[in-house]
Amino acid sequence: MKKCTIPKGRLVLAAALACTAWIPPAWAQSEPVAKKNEITFVSWTGPYMRSQMLGFVRPYEEQNSVRVHVEHYDGGISEIRDQVESANVVWDVVDLTQADSLRACNEGLLENLSGIGLPSGKDGTAAADDFVEGALNDCGVGVIQWSTAFGYSKSTFGASPPSTIADFFDTGTYPGPRAIRNDPTVIMEWALMADGVARDDVYATLETEDGVAQALSVMDAIKPGLQLWSAGLEPVRKLNSGEVVMASLWATTASSALENDGADFQIVFDGRVLELDLFGIPKGSRYKEEAMEFIRFASSTESLANMVRHLPNGPTRQSSLALLSDDILSKVPNSPAYADKQSIVSDAEWWADNHGRLEEAFQTWLNSGGLQGPSGTTR
Repeated sequence: MKKCTIPKGRLVLAAALACTAWIPPAWAQSEPVAKKNEITFVSWTGPYMRSQMLGFVRPYEEQNSVRVHVEHYDGGISEIRDQVESANVVWDVVDLTQADSLRACNEGLLENLSGIGLPSGKDGTAAADDFVEGALNDCGVGVIQWSTAFGYSKSTFGASPPSTIADFFDTGTYPGPRAIRNDPTVIMEWALMADGVARDDVYATLETEDGVAQALSVMDAIKPGLQLWSAGLEPVRKLNSGEVVMASLWATTASSALENDGADFQIVFDGRVLELDLFGIPKGSRYKEEAMEFIRFASSTESLANMVRHLPNGPTRQSSLALLSDDILSKVPNSPAYADKQSIVSDAEWWADNHGRLEEAFQTWLNSGGLQGPSGTTR
C-alpha cells in the first residue's frame, strides 16, 4: 500500500481526509444479511388455523428457534398483489386455495418453488410421487385436500339412507328439500356424474352448451324447495333443524359438527369434489430461504399428519395417511376407505376460465320458474 504523507500548513486537514480509508455505509456493504429469527405466516382463522398452529407452527418454532408471527386473512390475492406492486412485501408464507395459487403464480406475484427440495416421505417415497395430484405447482406446495360432500337427515332416512351422488337428485326415492351452496361449482359436476358422465369427461362436457343444459336438467329435480347457503355451518344447521333432508356441505366442517351432541345427519363421500390449499411465498420476500425452510418442515409427512389429527382435512402426502388412526381416516376426504367411491378433483384452472359463464347459467336457472326468496330459498 502506498504510504500517505500529510504536508504541513493549510492543506493538513484536506490531506488527512484524503488519507482516511472510505468505509461504505451498511446498505452498500456486501456482507450477507443475517438470518431472520421471525417470519410471517398468513392463513385462515378458526379451527383450521388452530390445527396448523398445533400441527407444525409451534413444533417448528421449538426445533428451529424461529418465531413464526401468524396473521389471518379471508383469502384472495389482492393483498399479495398490493405488497408486491408496492415493493413492500411483509408476508413470507401464505396459505392459498389452489385457484388463488395458480392465479398469483400466473401474475408473477409468487416466488418460484420448483427447486425447493422437499423431503421424501417417511416411507422413502420421493416427494414428487408422494403428493396428491395438483398439490405441487411452480409456485406452490400443497398442505391439505378438502372436499364438498353431501349429508342426509338420519331421522328421515335412517332405515334406507342414500349412498351415492345419484341419490342426491333422486327425489322420488328420497323426497324432501335440499340445500346447496349458492355457486355453480360442485353442484354442476355432481349433476353430470349423477347422470352417468365419467369424471374424466365432466369438464369437457361442461365446455359445451349441451353439457350445461344436461347438468341443469338433472338439477331440475331438486329445485322445488331448494335452499341456498354461503357459510359453512349453514347446511349443518339446516340438516339438524329439519329444514332440509339433504345438503351439500364442507366435509371437514361437517365432521367436526358430528362430534357435537344432537347432530342428526350423516356424511356421504360418494361424488365428493376434492380441492386443495397450497403454501406460497410472495414475490420479493426478504426471507425467502427461511420461508422455504418453514414450508419444507410444514409439508413433511409427520407435520401434515399432526395437523390432520387436530382437524380432519386430507393430508396432501400419501405417506401421511399411514400415520393416522382408523378413527381419523374415517373422516378425511382422501381416506383409502373411500377409494372405491366416486370423486373428482376440482379443476381450478378450468373454473378460473369458465366460472363467469356458468355462474350466469346457474343464476338464470335459479330464477326461472320461481322467485328467489329473501332467505335464500327458491320457491
